[in-house]
Amino acid sequence: MMDFKRIVEERRSANNFLDGIEIPKNDFIEIFDLLKLAPSCFNIQHANYIVVTDKNKKEELRTAAFNQYKLHTASAAILVLGDKEAYKDADKLYSGMVDLKMISKFDYENILNDIKNLYEGRGESFKHDEAIRNASISAMMFMLAAKYKGWDTCPMIGFDNEKMRKLFNIPERYEIAILISMGKEDTKSRRLRGYRKPVDEFVKFNEF
Repeated sequence: MMDFKRIVEERRSANNFLDGIEIPKNDFIEIFDLLKLAPSCFNIQHANYIVVTDKNKKEELRTAAFNQYKLHTASAAILVLGDKEAYKDADKLYSGMVDLKMISKFDYENILNDIKNLYEGRGESFKHDEAIRNASISAMMFMLAAKYKGWDTCPMIGFDNEKMRKLFNIPERYEIAILISMGKEDTKSRRLRGYRKPVDEFVKFNEF
């Protein structure tokens, strides 16, 4: 079992994958079981996933991603979606907490009111940004969990958004935050890791 430091150090964006390798469904289940713990605003869990392992469907997805070869050899392609209307389902997430007496009915109603005021008060651009923001947090945790299970990934933004929407019948309420290719990296064609800035170049304490 890898420790966290090793997972972070060994995770890298795989540009080529070994062809013909299948990811066991149970590996996905274990990854998503971990992913349930990812943070989200008010715990309303904006992220949704479409996992594509069928070869023919993956090739269709590839055409919407400008025919990038890594999607041909990848074992899976994963679309990470952010729900712009996730806040509307907050009652389903919090009602059980009332039943379990984790929060009072008064607190429950206040929380739902705060959530509604936040999302509806700040408008459509905020809902869009929150969908992308929270889905992106989840996507990063997905890639770390995948590495923990021994799988390599690559986050991708090279795709036609509308073609992808039509291909998977994605409702308007969901934004496609990112596409992730996943499989076993073909290390024979691995690129050297890109230059990383020293910490003091991108971190400031207490002021810019």
